[in-house]
Amino acid sequence: MIKKQSITVAEAQKKLEHYCAYQERCHKEVSAKLKELGMIPAAMDTIISQLIQNDYLNETRFAQSFARGKFRIKKWGKNRILRELKLRHISDYNIKMAIKEISDTDYESTFYQLFEKRKQEVSHLSKSEQKNKILSYLSYRGWEHQRIYNALNEIF
Repeated sequence: MIKKQSITVAEAQKKLEHYCAYQERCHKEVSAKLKELGMIPAAMDTIISQLIQNDYLNETRFAQSFARGKFRIKKWGKNRILRELKLRHISDYNIKMAIKEISDTDYESTFYQLFEKRKQEVSHLSKSEQKNKILSYLSYRGWEHQRIYNALNEIF
């Protein structure tokens, strides 16, 4: 059995500053990292409050960055982004701010790009199979069902 070395609060503070500076983090990720380092709850609270004071940890900034990134890179819809932010215990206010980061025109054009791409991929299937594949593909990525149904009705 390997014995873990204990780490001081100052050392943990430095590690977490680097952790947060590298990439935007949410409170849940930071807490998990501190638990992993074997910190006690009192020390965790102290370190987290220091990170917030020194602007290493900012939940609004995290939520906005998360929403922009997942939309631009992974092409997620608002439902999926919302769900993932809630899993990270982000406040409703910060979730609203994050969703505002996505412009309506970009959102609309990305939806239709994904829709057309998927339609091409499943064009060899029957109409009902095409509809099911497109629906499940876009639903999984968090696009609104009404938007998907409207687009399907226009095409089929």
